[in-house]
Amino acid sequence: MKKNLYLVRCGEVALKGMNRPYFERILLERLKNALSCYEEVDAHWKNGLMLVRVDASIPTMEVVKNCSKVFGIASVSPAVEAPKDIDAIGAAAANFMQRIIDEEGVKTFKVRGKRVDKNFPVQSPDIGKYVGAAVLKGCKVLSVDVHNPDVELFVDVRHEGAYIFRDKIKGFGGLPLGTNGRGMILMSGGIDSPVAAFMMAKRGMTIEAVHFHSYPYTSPRAQKKVEDLLEVLAGYMGTIKMHCVNLLPIQEQIVQNCPEDETTLLVRRFMMRIAEQIAIKNNNMMLITGEDLGQVASQTAEALVVTDAVVKMPVMRPLIAMDKIDIMDMAKDIGTYDISIQPYEDCCTVFLPKHPVTKPKLANIEASESALDVEALVAAAVEAEEIVVVKPR
Repeated sequence: MKKNLYLVRCGEVALKGMNRPYFERILLERLKNALSCYEEVDAHWKNGLMLVRVDASIPTMEVVKNCSKVFGIASVSPAVEAPKDIDAIGAAAANFMQRIIDEEGVKTFKVRGKRVDKNFPVQSPDIGKYVGAAVLKGCKVLSVDVHNPDVELFVDVRHEGAYIFRDKIKGFGGLPLGTNGRGMILMSGGIDSPVAAFMMAKRGMTIEAVHFHSYPYTSPRAQKKVEDLLEVLAGYMGTIKMHCVNLLPIQEQIVQNCPEDETTLLVRRFMMRIAEQIAIKNNNMMLITGEDLGQVASQTAEALVVTDAVVKMPVMRPLIAMDKIDIMDMAKDIGTYDISIQPYEDCCTVFLPKHPVTKPKLANIEASESALDVEALVAAAVEAEEIVVVKPR
């Protein structure tokens, strides 16, 4: 079976010092899992670089896409290999460029040489000169343009051989999934929470989700929207367990017994209590939310302080200082935006007060909650949870 070669580079993993072998092992496992849909994949580390070989019949960009979605990978390059001989490298580079000419009709190029193996007799600047001359000789239609070439050709001479490639296709970077604990995302159907989950997973955290609904005020299609979002995220994280909780009984009690302007904040405090209990049961270390400081009434600084007062578990808010437009751009990049903007209601739109409190006092909120049997309401909600296992699309 003929195989194509891909050079896969790690990013932050390379800075891990004595712990680097652990991170490299996990990253390699994640990469192999991402490519397990193909037969006879060969992937291994070689002097700080992952060399991946996949059946040549598989479309190149399909393989690159699957590699680049693995957290911890900085970039991917489809490449060809040549012996560590400058003439052989030049011939391989000329053949490589000829294929690009045939496919794209390019006219200009430049060569960037790099000598990792310092025993190789040709230094880095001279590699570019030798290989450039060989390409010009073999590809008559080309000319050199060092400022704005159609193709920038890289030649990387390492201890085990020489690699020739054109592109360094950027990955998401970060740390390998599973190297940084477990977290529970409070998952709505909006734009923010999927991005928050993605950002924490990118830092190596394994993610579970808890989703609150208000059936029958909210439709089953609203929950399906959240499952669709998690399917997209599962493409980066693997299978995700979602805990579904009906919040309607709690909302009804709040509406009947508490001030209207505090409704949103009181509901949010119950969400946090319930999420914490579920997180503890499932060995999660912290809660994650998509809150963005000042975006809505429940996300003012005062409201966040009041919300966090009901839990002991750390609450991660990776979006807290981001502009909304930047969050939207990231949602588009990871593929959740178009699903998030579908017009299906969530539980936060039920019993929404006209004028929610924006600068709440903790003592006032606690006084309002004294009219409720908080422990019983939380226990009943946790007891009635339903679990949905979401797999990648």
